[in-house]
Amino acid sequence: VGFTRKLLEECCDPGQLFAMTKLNSPMGKNLWFDGEFLYSVTIDNATYSLFPQATPFQLPLKKCSVVGNGGILKKSGCGKQIDQADFVMRCNLPPLSSEYSKDVGSKTQLVTANPSIIQKRFQNLLWSRKAFVDSVKVYNRSYIYMPAFSMKTGTGPSLRVYYTLEDFGAKQAVLFANPNFLRDIGKFWKSKGIHAKRLSTGLFLVSAALGLFFFFFFYGFWPFSVDLHGKFISHHYYDNVLPDSGFHAMPEEFLQLWFLHKSGVLRMQLEPCVFFFFFSSA
Repeated sequence: VGFTRKLLEECCDPGQLFAMTKLNSPMGKNLWFDGEFLYSVTIDNATYSLFPQATPFQLPLKKCSVVGNGGILKKSGCGKQIDQADFVMRCNLPPLSSEYSKDVGSKTQLVTANPSIIQKRFQNLLWSRKAFVDSVKVYNRSYIYMPAFSMKTGTGPSLRVYYTLEDFGAKQAVLFANPNFLRDIGKFWKSKGIHAKRLSTGLFLVSAALGLFFFFFFYGFWPFSVDLHGKFISHHYYDNVLPDSGFHAMPEEFLQLWFLHKSGVLRMQLEPCVFFFFFSSA
């Protein structure tokens, strides 16, 4: 464990740099976007006021569940096990309605939100903001982690999420991903052989978890259309919509996670969590 964790801490310091804070992003600092190489922003008073003083979790946390949205979670019965962790991270505002909780749990401390989801699902929060506020209630008192300073097109939606939640007095709070952290993590995995245009949210969360927690359990990371037993599974646990091709290198990423799983650095759950035994009543 020490090997990967130590390397990650040396390159990327997740404990300090995971999110933008007043400590790591002082006023007047010039910040280069990590997804657009020619664009930067200078941190002014208004932007600075949106950051917490420091990373707002008590570190190091002990046990963490990182939950992807893979179809492998369907009928897995993993909900209870996921919710037993001290800290649960989820990807891209997934549905957590009661029909899914048996498989994916209901607890959330941090959930990522891609600006493109805000655009597609909530019309960029330009009209009905209440629909968005209602839809995130399911995450209770969680942080919504957004890459506001990765791509120029993502800044507006990310800031609107921040102000919308504030205006409605919602329980959720926005944390902005630090572009320096995202860039360093990207370089780290590139040196390990991942050559995607951009890493997936899942791999960013894995990288953060390696630096923030002692024990991590990963669920729902499985980019293939059949499970370990050759049975067909849907792409997500809630639908079968495939991602845009050519953006992420999912099988390459999965291979890295598989190596970490095999070497005991993390534990990936790829089988159902509960085996049901049916006893015939005598």
